[in-house]
Amino acid sequence: MPILGTLLKRGIRIRESLEQDYTNPYDLQKTELKQLLISASQTQFGKHYSFSEILNQFKSNNTKAFFEAFKEHIPIHNYNKMYNEWWYKSKNEQKDVTWPGKVKYFALSSGTSESASKYIPITKDMKKAIQKTSIRQILTLSKYDLPPEVFQGGILMLGGSTHLNNRGSYFEGDLSGIQAAQLPFWFQHFYKPGKKISKTRNWDEKLNEITMKASEWNINIIVGVPAWIQILMEKIIAHYKLSNIHEIWPNLNVYVHGGVSFDPYRKGFEKLLGKPIHYIETYLASEGFLAFQYKPDHRAMRLVLNNGIFYEFIPFEDHNFDENGELKADAKTYMIDEVENGKEYAILLSTNAGAWRYMIGDVVKVISKEESEIVITGRTKHFLSLCGEHLSVDNMNKAIEMAADELNIEIPEFTVAGIPHGTLFAHHWYVASDNEVNPNKLRDVIDQKLKELNDDYAVERTAALKDVVVDVLPVKKFYDWMEARGKVGGQNKFPRVLKGPLLEEWTTYIRNS
Repeated sequence: MPILGTLLKRGIRIRESLEQDYTNPYDLQKTELKQLLISASQTQFGKHYSFSEILNQFKSNNTKAFFEAFKEHIPIHNYNKMYNEWWYKSKNEQKDVTWPGKVKYFALSSGTSESASKYIPITKDMKKAIQKTSIRQILTLSKYDLPPEVFQGGILMLGGSTHLNNRGSYFEGDLSGIQAAQLPFWFQHFYKPGKKISKTRNWDEKLNEITMKASEWNINIIVGVPAWIQILMEKIIAHYKLSNIHEIWPNLNVYVHGGVSFDPYRKGFEKLLGKPIHYIETYLASEGFLAFQYKPDHRAMRLVLNNGIFYEFIPFEDHNFDENGELKADAKTYMIDEVENGKEYAILLSTNAGAWRYMIGDVVKVISKEESEIVITGRTKHFLSLCGEHLSVDNMNKAIEMAADELNIEIPEFTVAGIPHGTLFAHHWYVASDNEVNPNKLRDVIDQKLKELNDDYAVERTAALKDVVVDVLPVKKFYDWMEARGKVGGQNKFPRVLKGPLLEEWTTYIRNS
């Protein structure tokens, strides 16, 4: 039976989606925050920060009294503060710490900003919320002009191993592995690569097993991080001596991606296809399923406002963040109704996994306040502003995409570092390409595109930003470094900006390899 038919037959309701369609974003978020506070009011965290006093303010005639009380009672948390003060207790078998009950699962983040992985609690309520949002996204496929066959075949989800690490009182692993290990039974008919292959921990072995099975499957939808999906398709095409992936999966029509910008991968990706397909972006982090693209040919994503997450927004500006991307003490936060279109914000999350006023580290641009639409533009610490150039990851992705198009080359990966240049500064780009590339020409094109995209960059290139250096490296070198760091797999991605110890580790690797 087609997957949409199965969803409808099993009574999967779309009420939550319709509620968001026809309800004011502020009202949805006010209700969401109240429900979160009520649920966690008797936890250790809720008692410590007097959730009952915050909840009393929901009765006030002052429409924002509850939000002011929320901000006054609870400090902003980064990962270290949240873990060192609270989440470590959940790992040590304590219950009712920041969310009711015991935490049985911890997601290991990909750790692009720091060398060590983070342990993010995944509660039963969060797992249910992620499944509900995933279903809502599947239902949006009805808006696309897709042939009926799309809804009759398999969905290939390339993620972490479902064979989780058992630590006695809890399990740990990739979020994708945690979710895939507990898929609803009705979905398992559509799910590939299936339970056996999904347990495989060795990444190369998993790709080989999928390749061997590929000819037996009718894959209509693929889900995964672009780099690893591209590697898999290249492996399948080479093994079966194909011209493109559609020769083995003729009904492949949809690719669902997230985690990194797809733009740098688009050119190389489309060479592997036999026909155009639909690209659908998602915003699924270890902390929750935040947003997804909900209509065709529309690259913005809609925040999910009524499924276990309350959002706060901090303008990503110099008066709120220092030069290292650290939040300043007097930074102000805003609700969804107070944001401005076209402006960039760092976001805070309070969730049904027991994160409270938690800085996830992402920066988003608001595209439509009315529709709660955003695009991800980078990370609070993955940007370059050595001298006021304010270069975002979004700027970098677009410049790389434009340069690749102009020079007719493929650039699936890159990273950038700020370096000294005498008493001033320079940018050092490391670009991955297996094409024949003139580094100086590539440097000039990237530099010019960034000047067109970013006025501050253009100004600083005449002042304190004295040079741009480009090194072109084989694509394999990037992936080998990730493997050497233990960061191979479906949820791992190469950091777009390198700073501090991570930059030293990378430059040492380049020198010695």
